[in-house]
Amino acid sequence: MIFGEELRRLRIDAGMSLAELAAVVHYSKGHLSKIETGSKTATPDLARRCDTVLGAKGALAALAVGRSSSEARNEEQFEHEGEVWSMVLLPDGTSSFQPMARRDVMIGGAASLMGLGIRPRSASAAARLESTLPAYRALFDQTRRMGQSLSPSMVLPTVVTQTHSLYGLARQASEPVRGEVLKLTARYAEYAGWMAQESGNDKAALWWTGKAVEFAAAGGDRHLSAYALVRQALVALYREDAAQTIDLARQAQASSLTPPRIRGLAAQREAQGHALAGDYDSCRRALDRAAALLADPDSAPAPVSASGTDKEPVLGTATVSDPVAVVTGWCLHELGSADEAIEILDREVARIPADAVRSRTRFGTRRALAYAAAGHVDEACRLTGQLLDDADAIDSATVATDLRRIARTLSRWRNDPQVQRLYPKLTASLQTPAL
Repeated sequence: MIFGEELRRLRIDAGMSLAELAAVVHYSKGHLSKIETGSKTATPDLARRCDTVLGAKGALAALAVGRSSSEARNEEQFEHEGEVWSMVLLPDGTSSFQPMARRDVMIGGAASLMGLGIRPRSASAAARLESTLPAYRALFDQTRRMGQSLSPSMVLPTVVTQTHSLYGLARQASEPVRGEVLKLTARYAEYAGWMAQESGNDKAALWWTGKAVEFAAAGGDRHLSAYALVRQALVALYREDAAQTIDLARQAQASSLTPPRIRGLAAQREAQGHALAGDYDSCRRALDRAAALLADPDSAPAPVSASGTDKEPVLGTATVSDPVAVVTGWCLHELGSADEAIEILDREVARIPADAVRSRTRFGTRRALAYAAAGHVDEACRLTGQLLDDADAIDSATVATDLRRIARTLSRWRNDPQVQRLYPKLTASLQTPAL
């Protein structure tokens, strides 16, 4: 079925004129007319808005879906068997990381890249030191705090180095310390995956997530593989692939043996996938399931006996006090209920600590986007302007995605003085052409 034909049928059945629909979804009557006649293509954002207004229960959003989940999965294959980790630090302070096949390293004469590796004897000695693992555990928390305020390009080299060092210690350690070291190595690798995604490199993000699962399994933790599906679903979400987001999130919830926190985080991701597809009822059910799972006492991080620390590193955000509420606001925006989203996001963004710059900017940008979608142009411009300095500092690919959506939404009011004042700085931040 063609999107424009179905939109017109649903609009007429609802007794709405083009002008009335245009006023509600904040698009021009002329633009909607061109979509109905097939001369323009509806964006997923517009499809979801129309879906909500016309009560289509996801039918319009489904018609606007792009490539298939299988195509996305095919692109995500990133071979890493028998690799050597290679990182190059350039004079200008930038860096690049690339896993290389061991045979390519030897053929290319690059064996010298491994010259700074850990010698077995020193690794074995370090692994026996009682203070080593707590020190790395404390360093992990410090690294995550750095990641809240610095660009991924500055944080990722540190994370890669520490992951490599821990893996070297683990290979020389004896049980039960070896298992503990590998589990912490897995958490470093998982965080490297998040920083890679924040830098805009989805392939590297998926590679690091895969390594995290390998390290965790070797250390006796079989549950991180479920959380890896949640991380993969986030990549699919930002590709606007609703079907794959939902599929991956459901896989992560499939086993009752998976800890409640991971299943709760997966249910949140599933809700975001349903919102992307315009399915309000399924989204609310997933959010209710997430709230129940994350309220489970077993969702609290468990003590670690051998490391000397009080808690394991928290899976998911450690800076948002009510993740389900924030995700609810996120989903309501996707479902076209911008004013409801604003009410929730206003409250929840204010509760994020001031030093959690990445989280405040990420969800603050979603809040500004909701204001723009609701047609509150002055407030959308004010909030966006306040965010841009922090957005430049943290250099987040996920934040940039929403900033581009704000730019597209505000372009409908291109003659508004506030929009004209904001656009030079906004487009400079995104390095995109001005209106």
